[in-house]
This record gives sequence, structure tokens and C-alpha cells, in this order.
Amino acid sequence: MNLHSLKPADGATKKTKRIGRGQGSGKGGTSTRGHKGAKSRSGYSRKSGFEGGQMPIYRLLPKRGFKNINRVEYSAINLSTLQMLSEKLSVSAIDMEVLMANGLAKKKSLVKILGNGELTAKIDVTAHAFSASAKEAIEKNGGTANLIQIKTEEQN
Repeated sequence: MNLHSLKPADGATKKTKRIGRGQGSGKGGTSTRGHKGAKSRSGYSRKSGFEGGQMPIYRLLPKRGFKNINRVEYSAINLSTLQMLSEKLSVSAIDMEVLMANGLAKKKSLVKILGNGELTAKIDVTAHAFSASAKEAIEKNGGTANLIQIKTEEQN
């Protein structure tokens, strides 16, 4: 075998269809584009969402709502969950590490403590936000509600 004798396997390559090369080729004249109309012309490109002249679906359906780009998404944790966690682990302080270790928060998630449920334990809670009722319930039992400073785009 020599380099000059290498060639593709039989049937591996096809000849390209040579369009618009005269009537003798069988693909001359209209060059397989049919007669007249926008699709037969050079430079034709259909707009995305074009439905053949019918009113497109994106114009038929009404606009609804909007997405607030400044929204801050919190993972909500209730007082009942904190009570259960303090009883299970017998800890007096709950912070992000404890919540992550027990699968209640992810590393980059922001946590807000909500006031649903009963809290009887004295716990020091550290989170990104607290509802008024949750903060009141924590402090009523002698615990503290510590805020974690949220980094914004300006601070980075």
C-alpha cells in the first residue's frame, strides 16, 4: 500500500448535485426551486415564526406578566423545622453550615426563616433574612436572630 494508491471505500462518497448547469444536467432552468414565488428567488430567507401568511401564534396570544430581574430568591425554612433540627442534633446555634449538612440549604442559596410552627428551644439562628414573626419567636425564647450580609452586584 502506498500513499498515492489510497482512496475511499466503494460507495463511501457521492457526487454533489450540480444545480443550474444547463438543461442537459436535468437540474437546469429553475434549478430544482420550482416556478416563481419568494422561495425560488436568490437571497430568500424565511423569518422565524413565519406561518405562510397566516397570523403567527406569537401575535395571536396576549402578552402576560413580566420577570423581575432584581428578584431575590430565598429558601424558606420554618420555625418548626428549626425546632425539629435543634431537638435532633441538640445544638444551640443554627447557621448555614448546619442547614447545608442537613440538606435544608445549598451553598449559594439565600435562607429566610419564616414564623410557621412552634419554637420552644433557645437557639441562636444565623440566616440571610427573617420574617417579623420568626424573629419575635426566636428572641422570645432567649435566642438571637443574626443576619448574614447579602452580597450585591455593586459589592463584588
